[in-house]
Amino acid sequence: MLNKFRWYLETVLFIAVSRSVAWLPDRVALWGGKWLGRALFRLLKRRRVIALKNISHSLPFLERQPGWVPRGAEDLARATFENLGLSIVEACQIYHDKGSRLIDAVEFRGIEHYERARARGKGIAFLTGHCGNWELLALSFGARYENLTVVAKRQKNIYLNGVLEKIRSRYGNNLVYREGALRGMFSVLRKKGVVGIHIDQAASAKDGVLVDFLGRPAWTTNMLAVLARRNDVPLLPVFIHREGTRHVVVMHPEIELVPGEGELQDTVQMTACIDEYVINHPTEWYWIHQRWKRTPGQPS
Repeated sequence: MLNKFRWYLETVLFIAVSRSVAWLPDRVALWGGKWLGRALFRLLKRRRVIALKNISHSLPFLERQPGWVPRGAEDLARATFENLGLSIVEACQIYHDKGSRLIDAVEFRGIEHYERARARGKGIAFLTGHCGNWELLALSFGARYENLTVVAKRQKNIYLNGVLEKIRSRYGNNLVYREGALRGMFSVLRKKGVVGIHIDQAASAKDGVLVDFLGRPAWTTNMLAVLARRNDVPLLPVFIHREGTRHVVVMHPEIELVPGEGELQDTVQMTACIDEYVINHPTEWYWIHQRWKRTPGQPS
């Protein structure tokens, strides 16, 4: 009972504050988002420590990549929190119906890859990660092209979960939660729909495979590999990043799964797409997540 009351108060506070944020002029909202990110960097000590640790351990790999611009771990972590602050402000605008200009301004590149996949007359699987404002990616695609079904994690706070559902289901998009997600995704693909899955969160040993991510072993979901193989559907890497004050969605060419290979090699190939994103946009990946919390370790 106490938990429900606390969750209710937290959600009411979020809605009240977010309403004020949503009405801010664009320039003020931009400044406010960055300020919020800087404040979160100071206040969320546990997440700050996780981000710094993740970045520090990944820098040796990143520094070996062609075109990498040298940056320190703290500099990258601060910029990551700023991006998070901006995304929170943008979510407030969308929740209170002030996000139409934001969504309309999203630029899509590589749309020909989606159109080619759609012409095959099958469902489509989007490979993506917690990159840029990933919520905006789903919403802008749903508003511009067709409904997208995404896998989401159910929040403990049932009231906040309802708020997130309202944001994520704008423009006709659909949600399936992790429990029972595979069955839900199969159903969508059989109906020739589009599904999107983030493959960059820590998976358990029973639900994933061990592959290298940013130069270190990480348990990674193989759900997308299972879906793509069993349904014989096009698999497209799709990501969003910031360019100045606007957002750009990039659709990459279809990943060609090698006949005879298994889900492990498929997942290695998919994870390399996230590697490439982080190399090119290091401050826009979700460093505050405990991506390597179940490793090092070997499959049992």
